[in-house]
Amino acid sequence: MTRTSRESKVVRSPARKRRPAKAGAEKPAGRRRRSPGDTPYHHGDLHEALLKAAERVLERDGLAGLTLRAVAREAGVSHAAPTHHFGDLTGLVSELAAIGFRMFNAAMEAAGNSETHPMMQGLASAKAYVAYAQAHPGMYGVMFRSQRLDYSRPSLREAAEASFAGLTGGVAASRQEHISTDTLSLDQAAAIARAWSLVHGFTMLLLDGRLSGILERLPEGTSADKLLDAMLRSTVGRGPAV
Repeated sequence: MTRTSRESKVVRSPARKRRPAKAGAEKPAGRRRRSPGDTPYHHGDLHEALLKAAERVLERDGLAGLTLRAVAREAGVSHAAPTHHFGDLTGLVSELAAIGFRMFNAAMEAAGNSETHPMMQGLASAKAYVAYAQAHPGMYGVMFRSQRLDYSRPSLREAAEASFAGLTGGVAASRQEHISTDTLSLDQAAAIARAWSLVHGFTMLLLDGRLSGILERLPEGTSADKLLDAMLRSTVGRGPAV
């Protein structure tokens, strides 16, 4: 009886020890499956998620609030993630500006294509220019006010050049002539600079609230859009710069 009892203890004892060992081994395996790289919020594209987070931070907190840490917090990732994808804040801001220019260009192109007469195409594109800035003031500020842009980055350089080509094409259509984006005459450059200065200057004054004094003095119901339209029409009527 004594030997049988001892043998049964020897047989049962290992079985009792193996159960907790199996249960303990399963828990770490469950934790390993939830690795940081498998988080679902970026859906496999952290680069794109960071850019979207940067745009949200920019429009909410302005250019001063756009930092790598703020973007990381917004995206819900480690502070090192933006640095890994963009290098530094200049890299992030430059990629963000490239997105802004592409959206900006698409809006003006669509507006211009909605008209058939060259002058009306120019007016429609100019209004789309202002409308984009009003809808995305933070992004517009990055595109035209930030000192951190690196135009050696292909994405930004290509998007900015496309924007200039669109402006040049609009001026060329209004003048009914071909204008090369590589070589300009003084008269052509003056026409391009005048058109851009007018629309960009109007946009900046509008965004900064500097046109309120003029708008308050206009007949009731006169919008900033109507003021811009009147400015553009009077400028077109003057003809090319001498």
